[in-house]
Amino acid sequence: MNVKIRRFAPGEEAALLAVHYSAIHQIAARDYTKAQIEAWAPQDIDPLVWEQRIRALNPFVVELEGCVVAYADLQADGYIDHFFVSGAHPGRGLGTRLMQHILSEARARGLSELSSDVSRTAQGFYARFGFQIVEQREPVRRGIVIPNALMRLKLD
Repeated sequence: MNVKIRRFAPGEEAALLAVHYSAIHQIAARDYTKAQIEAWAPQDIDPLVWEQRIRALNPFVVELEGCVVAYADLQADGYIDHFFVSGAHPGRGLGTRLMQHILSEARARGLSELSSDVSRTAQGFYARFGFQIVEQREPVRRGIVIPNALMRLKLD
């Protein structure tokens, strides 16, 4: 399996949108209602708004055989805003490799803790890396509550 983790490159916004959309519609759909999924990842996302968002996040990208299949960011304060693996590539260890990369990057930056608002679907995954639930939350998107949890990891 030829896997490469690197920084996002401008021009890849549409590929990351495809990963984001498929992760939510194909993987997270098992833990959320159809209405929640549509509110979280609607088909009518404004491409310019998405492009600005991704460029601001400046995520790490996972390439498998030359195709973008996952991405995640790490903000200066240790917050992980996006962490998504394509709905076509679950259970292949790509998320694990990406999280290991994020943890390594966080330690290299001297961060003392990481945090993220984590979907129901990803809470078990984050817990395997030592993240703990701090608070259950009920954020609203497009008028629909999409429950998640604030999770934190103290770094050594």
